[in-house]
Amino acid sequence: MQRTLIALVVALIVLPFAAAHGANAPIMANNGMVVSQEEKASRIGADILANGGTAVDAAVATAFALAVTHPTAGNIGGGGFLLFRPNSGDPLAYDFRETAPAAARADMWLNEGTYDFERHHFSHLAVGVPGTVAGLHAAWQAHGRLPWKDLVAPAITLARDGFVVTHELARSLRAVLPRMSKYPASIAQFTRKGTPLEPGDVLRQPDLAETLTRIAAEGPAGFYTGRTADLMVAEMKAHQGIITHADLSAYAAKVRTPLRGTYRGLNIITMPPPSSGGVALIAMLNVLEGYPLNELGFGTTATLHRMAESMRRAFADRARYLGDPDFNPDMPVGELTSKPYATQQRASIDLARASVSDPATFTWPKESKETTHLSVVDKERNAVALTYTLEYGYGSGIVVPGAGFLLNNEMGDFNASPGLTSSEGLIGTDPNLTAPGKRMLSSMTPTILERDGQLFMVTGSPGGRTIINTVLQTVLNVVDHGMNAQTAVDAGRIHHQWLPDAIAYERHGFSLDSLNGLRALGHTLREIPYQGVAEVIIVNPETSVLEAGVDRRVPDGAAVGN
Repeated sequence: MQRTLIALVVALIVLPFAAAHGANAPIMANNGMVVSQEEKASRIGADILANGGTAVDAAVATAFALAVTHPTAGNIGGGGFLLFRPNSGDPLAYDFRETAPAAARADMWLNEGTYDFERHHFSHLAVGVPGTVAGLHAAWQAHGRLPWKDLVAPAITLARDGFVVTHELARSLRAVLPRMSKYPASIAQFTRKGTPLEPGDVLRQPDLAETLTRIAAEGPAGFYTGRTADLMVAEMKAHQGIITHADLSAYAAKVRTPLRGTYRGLNIITMPPPSSGGVALIAMLNVLEGYPLNELGFGTTATLHRMAESMRRAFADRARYLGDPDFNPDMPVGELTSKPYATQQRASIDLARASVSDPATFTWPKESKETTHLSVVDKERNAVALTYTLEYGYGSGIVVPGAGFLLNNEMGDFNASPGLTSSEGLIGTDPNLTAPGKRMLSSMTPTILERDGQLFMVTGSPGGRTIINTVLQTVLNVVDHGMNAQTAVDAGRIHHQWLPDAIAYERHGFSLDSLNGLRALGHTLREIPYQGVAEVIIVNPETSVLEAGVDRRVPDGAAVGN
């Protein structure tokens, strides 16, 4: 009865996206499921599953397809994280985050002693050594079943023959056009001789098709050496960039041990640093485990207050302590994710009053929302949660001439400069300062849940720092509030990141009573149109049927099962 009432409340007040796009029933499948931000890519991944591929095979094929059809975040010129949970055996975390070139240094973002935002985010210096190709190949080598070339082939076809531009892609390309305008190769690839593409136009990317063909034939060598590397390095040299052939040939994806936690009897498997997402997620869940959220109810002032306070504390610790583990071996990850530490944090929360974040300490620079996530489960119930990005939408906006792919601007995720901390959003704390070979801190949070030792849930989202809190809320919606996959994705979301000291809440996501209640507790509120683009798969524990929730906050996404 209680879960029925919760579902009714959700249906009445927090489903604007479901109302706009139809009912909130999940997509169901028996054998396998792929959920991504672009329909053609999801279908390619589902076809791989139907042809006997593993979850990793399908994830690789989907990711390469997204590099063609979802260029705002899908990529071969960026990086990310792939979390793999096999049906039997230990899960693994593939870290293919970009690295700083060998010539990078901590103060490189200063121009005559003054912080230079453009240099840090929108120059060739802002490009990190890409990791996507190496990371996808490493995961495939260990867990793939189908030939590598067969996984890249659908993306080659899409790039060579083209595909019809959707309304969302046309809107996105038009918005980024001013930033791309100074790069001739970008304009040539994504416009009609400078005229924006319209819905219904066909986008062909022949240079990208040739690069993908080299990757299909040679694996990572087709990207990090040879013609592709020559083209990339030539672009760097022409514009004062610092990535060299040595930087490219030295890049290697890393296999890390996933972070583990528990929440109300479920096992949490998530990403370790250099992603901050897993640490913060487990820390928040540990705090919230001490509250009866199912009794307090979805979207109530009491529940939202407890969530915001847990977010505030996790994000403060995120900035204080986390960075690349290879450069910060003494990070207190074990303490931050422990139950006793959560008890201390919970004790510091006043249930009748909002805490105050101290602006005299430090806050964070902007982190882009333009990441993308895909979730995959195969017939054997192997699971993949993969999040990857170019950083900003379309990354640096720079297409490598002759190679057809966009370069990231991930160096912007490093701190601005040593000691450069301000209330305007700059930080200079040590763990995430720029250094040669270092991986910049990330918020990406691909996550998998187990129930009674069996696969239960796969989740993740884009959204910069909001990723962590979006993933948190998909978990809470399912575990505490009894929602199905689609309802859990559709439900309204909030975000607090310590500083700025405000709760961002989705428009139409919560009742006026709940929002006024938060204000009465002392919270500052800020309305936003939407937060994140979560992609969720749940395995029904009784029937083993897969149910998928695809986020309709942004068009073009799809869940495809078989």
